[in-house]
Amino acid sequence: MSADSRVFSRLDVAFARFLSRRTGLDALQKQAFEAVVMIVSYEQNQGHSCIHVDEQTQALLLASGLVSDDPEKTLPLVLERDRLYLHRYWHYENRLARQIQAMTRAEPDGNLPVAATELLLNHYFEASDEIDDQREAAKMAVHQAFCIITGGPGTGKTFTVVKILALLQELAEQPLHIALAAPTGKAAMRLQQSIGASKAQLPCSEAIKHHIPETVTTLHRLLGAMPPSPYFRHHADKPLVYDLVVVDEASMVDLALMSKLLDALKPGGRLILLGDKDQLASVESGAVLADLAVTESLQNNVYTLKKSHRFGGAIKALAEAVNLQQDQLAWKILSDGADDAVQYLHEDLIDYVAAQQADYLQLMKAGAGFEQIYQVFSRFQVLCSNRQGNNSVADINYRVEQKLAEQKRIDLSGLWYSGRPVMVTQNTPALHLYNGDIGICMADKTADIDSAAEKLMVFFLRPDGSVKKYLPARVAHCETVFAMTIHKSQGSEFEEVLIVLPDAINPVLTKELLYTAITRAKKTIKLLAGEAVFAATVQQKIDRITGLADKFKADNRSGTAMVKADNLRAH
Repeated sequence: MSADSRVFSRLDVAFARFLSRRTGLDALQKQAFEAVVMIVSYEQNQGHSCIHVDEQTQALLLASGLVSDDPEKTLPLVLERDRLYLHRYWHYENRLARQIQAMTRAEPDGNLPVAATELLLNHYFEASDEIDDQREAAKMAVHQAFCIITGGPGTGKTFTVVKILALLQELAEQPLHIALAAPTGKAAMRLQQSIGASKAQLPCSEAIKHHIPETVTTLHRLLGAMPPSPYFRHHADKPLVYDLVVVDEASMVDLALMSKLLDALKPGGRLILLGDKDQLASVESGAVLADLAVTESLQNNVYTLKKSHRFGGAIKALAEAVNLQQDQLAWKILSDGADDAVQYLHEDLIDYVAAQQADYLQLMKAGAGFEQIYQVFSRFQVLCSNRQGNNSVADINYRVEQKLAEQKRIDLSGLWYSGRPVMVTQNTPALHLYNGDIGICMADKTADIDSAAEKLMVFFLRPDGSVKKYLPARVAHCETVFAMTIHKSQGSEFEEVLIVLPDAINPVLTKELLYTAITRAKKTIKLLAGEAVFAATVQQKIDRITGLADKFKADNRSGTAMVKADNLRAH
């Protein structure tokens, strides 16, 4: 992206001017310096942890007195080779690399007996003439303090990690204290369900199963978030008590949070990251899982599961074609209609979406319980690329509500109505409500009989299976969720997804976004998009600028295009 195409925020501009006033540069140099600072601030908000700068710009930055190329000095900006960072993000990236390097050199729990380990691996994984990639991943994890297990949907990441937990419990002299975590409440709930189902199939004693936890928490709760500050109760000086931490959906974890998680691990503790490196990177800065998964010096700590056990047919073929940026093949799979699992949507969009809500709304009228209603509602979800504009989340939610009101299925006389599905958009720890949690507004049948018909409550299913209800007025930070963004769908699965793309290409549309949407579906995908927009989406790839992978190399020079000082004068 050129400097002229960026739309800088007021914060970008104010920050740059604040720093430039504190330099000893002349007026022309200050103008160029401000432009560089605005760019690094802007790009950090776009998910990049740094920008690349040429030699001329490097000289300008160092002359400012506010940019350090010496790790011993603490200045607002850091220049590392050709990469310019905001100091905080250089610190996160540098510290994370050093933390991981230290863990890869550690020998957890001493030298585990090879013979005993092999016997247990044979016990948990059936013998086969083919290479069992789950067994190989488990073998790696047993002998490493830090490991990453990555793979696409259905490759058995959760089932593998449950076996790893059993193996480690059997090999440990004392029962291990294990924490299971995920970036969002929805992802935590899904992991908890998978852990419970997988644990029941383990070929081990009940005593071992007892020491494998089923409760999954969000990372923010695990670390002890202290909003509105960016700090956590657990850190290097007050570490977590756990011997092992497992994090699912690690592709969603940004640079800052991952660094703070590594900070909070107790000395000698283990960390296992699970995720799909091909999915969307985190919303905040960095592409941690993707960077680490391809780092050559971590090859003994990363294992990619390739064999899918439940994800196949046209959905798998479509996901693979998109991931490989084969847009013509992907469109053919979609438009041929040869497999009912993958179809182009030919019906009217709003009529189709409204029709999918009939079952859960009928259950509400019949007086069914929340758990049943929630389960039926969660079978289908519309996924959009954009929040605003035609065929966006806001557009579809509004039009579906109007259609359902016309059909007399809901009463739109007020903001809150029986049947309104909502997604929480802001963490509210005091209420145990977190960004991404989904609830449904309905009459509270447990209320006083005289007022039950009028008393609406918003019900949420918690990760531990319990149900919580709140007065609508207390759920202030939420939005209707007949449709959600693909970003918000990460960590979720639905029996059917309807993917809706806008009429024109925009920077949000990437092959990672589309791949993530496709892999949310368990049984059926329908898609609404023009062929040109679809092809452009598949061809557009996320390229985050980071220095994390290079920090594991002896020589971290980069050939990436640089920001040139002579292009930075117009702002």
